[in-house]
Amino acid sequence: MKISKKDVDYVATLARLEFEAKEEEKLIDQLASILGYVEKIKEVDTSKIEPTSHGFTGENVWRSDDVVKSSQDTIDSLFKNAPEKDGLFFKVEKVMDTED
Repeated sequence: MKISKKDVDYVATLARLEFEAKEEEKLIDQLASILGYVEKIKEVDTSKIEPTSHGFTGENVWRSDDVVKSSQDTIDSLFKNAPEKDGLFFKVEKVMDTED
């Protein structure tokens, strides 16, 4: 498809853009190149491809959230660098004063 200066002016008006003559010439070439690629894409046989709204299939790719009993070695390694612990909990300093 041939792009003319008139086409570029029309699109620029719709987009509320202004271009200098040198920029318009560059845009004519760029738009023609883009439309050339679109024409190439139209040549691809897509008759066996099911139409979709996007490429994401919506399938869950995460692992299942199964509860497993941890070994004592796993628990010990988790608390190895903890400054303090209280049973199976990390003990941390209070960060907010709630008495106000």
